Amino acid sequence: VCSSDLVRQPYNQEYMIMTQAPLMDRIHITEDYDVPRVINGGWQLSAGHALERPLDLADASRAFNRLIDMGFDTFDCADIYTGVEDFFGGIIRERRKAGLRLPQIHTKFVPDLNDLANVTPAYVENIITRSLRRLGVERLDAVQFHWWDYSVPGMVDVAGELVRLQEKGLIRLISTTNFNAVELRKLIDAGIPVATNQCQYSVLDRRPAMRLERLCRETGVKLLCYGTVAGGFMSEKWLGAPKPDHFENRSLVKYALVIEDSLRWEGFQALLALMKEIGDPLGLSIANVSTLWTLSRPEVAAAIIGTRSSRHVDGNAALIGRPLPPEAVARIDAFLAGFPTVDGDCFDLERLDGSKHRAIMRMNLVNSVDGK
Repeated sequence: VCSSDLVRQPYNQEYMIMTQAPLMDRIHITEDYDVPRVINGGWQLSAGHALERPLDLADASRAFNRLIDMGFDTFDCADIYTGVEDFFGGIIRERRKAGLRLPQIHTKFVPDLNDLANVTPAYVENIITRSLRRLGVERLDAVQFHWWDYSVPGMVDVAGELVRLQEKGLIRLISTTNFNAVELRKLIDAGIPVATNQCQYSVLDRRPAMRLERLCRETGVKLLCYGTVAGGFMSEKWLGAPKPDHFENRSLVKYALVIEDSLRWEGFQALLALMKEIGDPLGLSIANVSTLWTLSRPEVAAAIIGTRSSRHVDGNAALIGRPLPPEAVARIDAFLAGFPTVDGDCFDLERLDGSKHRAIMRMNLVNSVDGK
């Protein structure tokens, strides 16, 4: 993304004057819609994420409110993240009652794999209105569309139903999530106004660089990237640690497979050491360096960082006004050139029947379109 696209005007002028605190840089997705370069991810709040420790939702709510005040005012969630739309809706209701500025909400529309052949216009509208009801808003700022199986017909028609709901004023931006370049091209060629594609992109998983970035340059679609800190693997906690055989949540299970298919544990440890060497003189953590590397990619508009407690807030705050120096990016790129990345285009292995990456996916979570 060109530096001229960056927006550095404060999201809350009164707050900045009161605290003299710098706020997160922003970037235009469209001419009249911008986001901070770090978006607050909600996946870690999902009931399906934690395998062991329960969440402290009161602390999580405090964390999200603090992030909003620092300019991190855009939340990412999904219809299939159990409980997360309701949780964000609670924050919205509290802030509305207090007369505070409300966050921007990006959610997803992910029809169940079992439903793909039978997705009707009513199905689409019921899911979207359910998200609106859970969140307590009149319009969704972005709906990110996903289609589990490209061999099942109907994908373009269903995306067209989202356009119909956009025209009704229920959706601001239509986006996609985990689309590869070939299928994203089909939507664009069919006239679907795709604004962004959410995808996994990190020092461990560089699949978007193979095909997707070129399509983005040609079409103007911007990337919103998750996995930049690999569920927490990209941190000092794991530097020098032995390869684990047990994980406390599904994110670590997922990204352990990514490490296995890219650097393997020894290369991963060498990368952590390099990123610590780069980050220490700059006052940046390994997680900060990892996120800033992804943000340095030309077609990346924002990184999505999961937040589930107050301890994550300071890590995000360290990113404000801190681009990674070009020489640091070059050192990381030179190191990564000696290792493979995950095979295929974006999310292809996660769709592949029999793949270990697909085995951990949950593809039937919508359950009932008339559910709460």
